[in-house]
Amino acid sequence: MSQLRATKPGLLVCTAVCIFIFIYLRNLTPEEAEEEPAHPAVVECGFYPDELCSALFEGKEAAPQIAKFCRIPHGSEILAHLHRPGNCSRISHKLHFITRPLSADEGSFSLAYIITIHKELAMFVQLLRAVYVPQNVYCIHVDEKAPKKYKTVVQSLVNCFENIFISSKREKMAHTGFRRLQADINCMRDLVHSKFQWNYVINLCGQDFPIKTNKEIIYYIRSKWRDKNITPGVIQPPSINSKTSQSHLEFSPEGDIYVSPNAGFKVEPPHNLTIYFGSAYYVLTRKFVEFVLTDIRAKDMLQWSQDIHGPERHYWVTLNRLKDAPGSTPNAGWEGNIRAVKWRNKEGTVHEGCKGHYVQDTCVYGPGDLPWIIQSPSLFANQFDSTEPLVVSCLERWHRRRVLGQAEVPVEAHWHFQRKSHLNTELNR
Repeated sequence: MSQLRATKPGLLVCTAVCIFIFIYLRNLTPEEAEEEPAHPAVVECGFYPDELCSALFEGKEAAPQIAKFCRIPHGSEILAHLHRPGNCSRISHKLHFITRPLSADEGSFSLAYIITIHKELAMFVQLLRAVYVPQNVYCIHVDEKAPKKYKTVVQSLVNCFENIFISSKREKMAHTGFRRLQADINCMRDLVHSKFQWNYVINLCGQDFPIKTNKEIIYYIRSKWRDKNITPGVIQPPSINSKTSQSHLEFSPEGDIYVSPNAGFKVEPPHNLTIYFGSAYYVLTRKFVEFVLTDIRAKDMLQWSQDIHGPERHYWVTLNRLKDAPGSTPNAGWEGNIRAVKWRNKEGTVHEGCKGHYVQDTCVYGPGDLPWIIQSPSLFANQFDSTEPLVVSCLERWHRRRVLGQAEVPVEAHWHFQRKSHLNTELNR
């Protein structure tokens, strides 16, 4: 039996070993540090420390402390596969992409994904392979200001898959604000005009990760939101009226800052629309997407939104409350479990604190947050970044086991992540 699961002494032994490694690495001479390392930290913690991940998911008290010494990212392994010459079959196998529909129900219900990225290449690959199945379609919006090398590598990966493509029109600074909204619409236009048929579209960013499988996402949509859009939100609270009633600085497509000609205050919303406030993330029917691209109210709302604060948090929910919009939910509120997010102002009510660190009042998850994440009813979790690589490493292994456990077809060997944790061997001797 795993000592991490059964005894605290096992954890203490591992802690002592990790501390020794940490001290050893700190005392390397400059010459030794520049040499190709023998990877002692990797040997002890592994790229994917299965036993440590299990302890973290189970909330073992000492596990987060051990995790502090196991921050060796495996992004270099992912990037090595992307840069190594070879055919697309090799890339999809080495990166563990699933290459067949895993059930008949999934094969007959296709999802479209819009993924906006601007950094963290290895994390993007982890996200993409977690949500990828061959019957879905994926539009990737790469920020126009991303480094050229970054764009080149993403394009090379995308070229290996018929059902993944880069948005035909790129925006600058598209990770927030109006450019983020426009980036989604650019991808929607590409998706509608593509040869692929799809039922719903879901938008993601590079700091998201799924906590439900493709099968579970489809079941959630079909059972609770059949032919309906999911846009959590409410009528705009008075506390944020100023954010839409006043003009705000925004970046132009050329990267310059401009001020709206609406000298200080916005005009009334077009078509006497009632403005709602909600999530920037959604699950939308194809018919609603076609409505957004063609309806005069949607077009005028987009134009009106150009210089307000956080338009992506108003646009989708406002249009989805129109009674005649396809799949609309006029009486909905915050229901719709799309994102698990730890907001700072929800400490003590929704969650018991961020175990990683806060960035602009949003928790960047740490290893100690894993139990909370996997217990969430949400489809996806946000936010992750490369400062806590172990979190995504553990989460993607947990997620892949669930995916393959639900498969109704024979599981191919390359769909599994390789077991590389020497930590297990040390603790089980």
